[in-house]
Amino acid sequence: MNDITHQVAQQFEENRAHLRSIAYRMLGSLSEADDAIQEAWLRLSRSDAGEIDNLGGWLTTVVARVCLDILRSRKARREDAIDAQTPEPVAGRPSDPEQEALLADSVGLALLVVLDTLAPDERLAFVLHDMFALPFEEIAPIVGRSPAAARQLASRARRRVRGAPAKKRADLAGQRKVVDAFLAALKGGDFDGLLAVLDPDVVVRLDRAAVAPGAPTEIRGAANWARGAIAFSQSARFVRPALINGRVGLVLAPQARLFRALGLTIRRGKIVGVDVIADPARLRQLDLAILDDRS
Repeated sequence: MNDITHQVAQQFEENRAHLRSIAYRMLGSLSEADDAIQEAWLRLSRSDAGEIDNLGGWLTTVVARVCLDILRSRKARREDAIDAQTPEPVAGRPSDPEQEALLADSVGLALLVVLDTLAPDERLAFVLHDMFALPFEEIAPIVGRSPAAARQLASRARRRVRGAPAKKRADLAGQRKVVDAFLAALKGGDFDGLLAVLDPDVVVRLDRAAVAPGAPTEIRGAANWARGAIAFSQSARFVRPALINGRVGLVLAPQARLFRALGLTIRRGKIVGVDVIADPARLRQLDLAILDDRS
């Protein structure tokens, strides 16, 4: 290895963590993120590094383009899978669960759920601009759009991620109050607190992907579901409020590939119905937006 090659390799390693952060937010898969970085290294090895003025920027662009190709290919496969009614994992192929859990936790698993619902170009524009402050003038060539069009992509993604302004804010505020009370009781293991926000005749429906083979897909009665919820209260820290098809619900994501959306039906301050969705194809069809503490 000559001096120039050694220097380039050293600069590449200095950028690796940054590139991995970008790729993971783009792809939601640690193994695919590492593949994208490896592809960037291969392209760099075939290039004249001496002609690259800003190696960090060059690598960011290459990794972003590789990720975009992966997302577009994944979207095409998903459409085929939906047509064939064959579910597939939400976030690609398996990787190191422990490493991915650590990285996903730093990103926010609930955010990954929403990012996975975006179109590939929207996801790239949002991640590069809103998370890594890349100007739209640099994002535009990657997606093959004008800077103004790239800005619109990020804006649409931002509305999905953060939630568009609601027309019925009072109604949503009331729903949020009930959901927050439910979450507080769940995190505290408070059985009576759960009963206080559940309608006595609440009906909980779970799709087949959310239950073990042979397990029931419907639970009736507040006490029955509250007992089950308390048993899994250790997972409450992975639950986040979210807008699901325009109503306040919950997203559960204890692992990077274990997503659950809980659509809630709330009437007169009580949860009367819960739809637990885990099927990847159904999750992708939801209109999701994460709610923060100010939403």
